[in-house]
Amino acid sequence: MSRRKTERLLNLVICLLATRRPLSAEQIRQAVPGYDPDNDEAFQRMFERDKNELREIGIPIEVHKDPWEDDPGYRIVREAYELPEITLEPDEAAVIGLAAQVWQRASLAEAASGALLKLTAGGVHADLAESPLELRVDTRDPAFPALWEAVRDRRAVAFDYRSAGSESVLRRTVEPWGVVSRRGRWYLVGHDRDRDAARVFRLSRITGAVSTLGRPGAFTVPEGLDLRAMVGYQELPNERVALVRVRKGTCLGLRHAAQAVRTGPEEWDEAEVTFADAERLAGWLASLGPDAVVLDPPDAREAVIRRLKGALQ
Repeated sequence: MSRRKTERLLNLVICLLATRRPLSAEQIRQAVPGYDPDNDEAFQRMFERDKNELREIGIPIEVHKDPWEDDPGYRIVREAYELPEITLEPDEAAVIGLAAQVWQRASLAEAASGALLKLTAGGVHADLAESPLELRVDTRDPAFPALWEAVRDRRAVAFDYRSAGSESVLRRTVEPWGVVSRRGRWYLVGHDRDRDAARVFRLSRITGAVSTLGRPGAFTVPEGLDLRAMVGYQELPNERVALVRVRKGTCLGLRHAAQAVRTGPEEWDEAEVTFADAERLAGWLASLGPDAVVLDPPDAREAVIRRLKGALQ
């Protein structure tokens, strides 16, 4: 965000907090620096964007319609804006700090950091900089953000899914109950509408975009549901070995993870890497670009090619 926009949003918040009566858009335009005083259309667009952005970060802008006035008025009620007093025991604050650290390298990192910043502003010390605990959660599966939001909003989703040990892709429509991590992999647990039964889906086998269906709150999550137990009972595939050609002097992480590395032809070495999920392996190897080439097995090679073609498109 630019400095000019930051200052404008801050001034808008101060203006709406300080007023004792709702202000019209024109009054706000005159009181808050940064709005175009001459171009009405440009001001309306900018003002609407600013209101939406403030509401998205949790600032409650109230709209008041006076029957004697043509235009609505806006204000921020201080009681709704200010955080209530927050009191946490040291161990509770430590758990919050640890949770924020867990998400630092995941797709929820921004939300976790924002929550920790708000708690710090409220006087809660949750810094684990000197803690021996060091946890990380990897949510690089492309489907994770959309599914997490669908679980939060209780909205049904539809996606293409590749079953274990099969190249066939089927469309699935699911009421998502939760997302669970097990042994470094993420799973979606929910009600499969097509099969009218509870099902578990591995996120790495979801291909393409996840689509949301219907309105929020469209279903109810069963009470007493044990998502971890449902995921735990799923049969995990046996690990296999992929033969990967690696350019000399590159891919140190892959070389370290490989169970064997031997000299190959010309500028290449050959590494044997164990894996259980071809799609997850493909996501890793595709990120290495031209320095890693999968030779075998065929399904892992095809999975990498699909990833690279998708990036090219």
